Amino acid sequence: MPWDLNSDRPIYAQLIEQIELKICSGDYALGSKLPSVRDLAQVAAVNPNTMQKALAKLEEDGLVSTHRTSGRFVTEDAQMVNETKNKLAHSQINEFLEKMKSLGLEKDEIITRIATILKEDK
Repeated sequence: MPWDLNSDRPIYAQLIEQIELKICSGDYALGSKLPSVRDLAQVAAVNPNTMQKALAKLEEDGLVSTHRTSGRFVTEDAQMVNETKNKLAHSQINEFLEKMKSLGLEKDEIITRIATILKEDK
């Protein structure tokens, strides 16, 4: 099943985010071997060069490392993964808040609506 990619942002940036999500959620566990570039590209339905660019950025950031002849692996640094999780959560919350503000909701209204929904979910 292809990954959820949109045309509103560069594909490689979305691939980075998708892989970060998979690492943060545990789909790709700490220290685990990642599928090959070609396999990831096929699953994501993107060009292997685009996937390579995304993986190179993740490697530059330290979330992924390459071991010659063995492939790419997720970092074993739990703190780094937690920082990535916090970064992604912050980004999602800001995006949500911007959408709520565009609906004309004030901060207090947003908080009240979130509290109501959280109480309903119990």
